[in-house]
Amino acid sequence: MRTAVARPAPESGAPSWTEGLRGRTVVVKFGGNAMVDGALLDAFADDVVELRRAGLLPVVVHGGGPQISAMLDRLGLESRFEAGLRVTTPEAMDVVRMVLTGRIQRELVGAINAHGPYAVGLSGEDAHTLTAVRRGAEVDGRPVDLGQVGEVVAVAPDTLRALLDEGRIPVVSPVARGTDGQVYNVNADLAASAVAVALGAARLVVLTDVAGLYANWPHGTEVIERLTAAELGKLLPGLASGMLPKMEGCLQAVRAGVGRAQVLDGRVPHAVLRGFTAGKSPGTTIVPDERPNHPAPEEARP
Repeated sequence: MRTAVARPAPESGAPSWTEGLRGRTVVVKFGGNAMVDGALLDAFADDVVELRRAGLLPVVVHGGGPQISAMLDRLGLESRFEAGLRVTTPEAMDVVRMVLTGRIQRELVGAINAHGPYAVGLSGEDAHTLTAVRRGAEVDGRPVDLGQVGEVVAVAPDTLRALLDEGRIPVVSPVARGTDGQVYNVNADLAASAVAVALGAARLVVLTDVAGLYANWPHGTEVIERLTAAELGKLLPGLASGMLPKMEGCLQAVRAGVGRAQVLDGRVPHAVLRGFTAGKSPGTTIVPDERPNHPAPEEARP
């Protein structure tokens, strides 16, 4: 039996958390422990519906790493990562496609729709929403073949916009069509970033399994509360492989016009709503660089 967790209330004296966000798109990347914990899944679904009812336009892009790894193990297929990305053979690609669009997406759509008839699931393949090319990588200066791992090079947002206009909540699986006719496994953090840019989102929210980006990891335990794009760019080459795609996606988003990106701890119930309603945002927030005579957008300010 799942235990309901009370929704966080906005902090007393804080401005309305919807200020400047009503009618704006927010993209939320869902993954990590929240995907395998029933109570956290329900709390996430409740948060997303609350955003919609408050006048925001949420889009969910989901991952599924643990579930994909578990299925690969059951089938006796190798599960290997290089540079923080899953090496995807043709056999593994069939499993990725099946788990992401056939299982996880359906569970997430069902969880959201238990709170209201809003969610509609689609794959990045649908209506050519995501188009990718084969992605390369280097490890210790040597090239690595990642197989059918793609890098998003185009987003066709019309289907997503149509769903948003109808009051729906799109739930997107990060599987993309290739320019070469193949199907590609796309990192969900980077897919969410590309979707946020294409939709002109006010905010990108990335859920993970840690409290945020740590200073001096693995030796430090202090979470960095706020970074500009330039500051994050300097840190990026030295980040651990698991955090690299998340922060790379955040950096790409804010550099391309998204108001701010937040990395939040998905192990905390109602993490998404807390990220919007808390006077002091939890996790790590990345904002665009301020230029002379061109201050950061209102949404990017703390």
